[in-house]
Amino acid sequence: MDSFNDLTSAATLLATRRSGKARDMVAPGPTPAQLQAILGTAMRVPDHGKLAPWRFVIVDDAEREAFGAGLLAAYLAEKPGAGRLEQDAVRAFARQAPTLVIVLSRPDPASHIPVWEQELSAGAATTMLCVAAHAHGFVANWLTGWATYSPAVQALVGEAGERIAGFGFIGTQDKPLEERPRPAFDSVVRHWRG
Repeated sequence: MDSFNDLTSAATLLATRRSGKARDMVAPGPTPAQLQAILGTAMRVPDHGKLAPWRFVIVDDAEREAFGAGLLAAYLAEKPGAGRLEQDAVRAFARQAPTLVIVLSRPDPASHIPVWEQELSAGAATTMLCVAAHAHGFVANWLTGWATYSPAVQALVGEAGERIAGFGFIGTQDKPLEERPRPAFDSVVRHWRG
């Protein structure tokens, strides 16, 4: 940072980031250039061993219906008796927000870097995706749910050895963001005493 104002702005940005609800996001989403910048920032996370143990899969607008159909097929294979409301919710998941980026965790089990550290790096990349979207004036929502853990959905979007870390929805918030309760500082922070 070149100045106190830059540092103050960065601190304010970090302190004010909140998740928007994917179902409440509307256009505009990031332009291709903005999305490239957001993803470039998301790659700047701790990465012990320089393994890049994560991947980003963009589901473009033109592919949303096909992606939704793939999600629904996976869901019905797991829950063949799913009712209409469940099926509608699965289809709607694929169409939320103007932009959808799936973050994949791709640890290298042959590396001397523990898999756990590599998985943490994927989580950090997902978090940084949300922060970078906020920095560009958008809201983001990191969602998981059944699709994250479905082998069929993982096969739909990833390669062998990859797991879904989350679905990153990015757009413009249509409704005012609500502040959620945060933990009391002393309930999550302590000093070690030998």
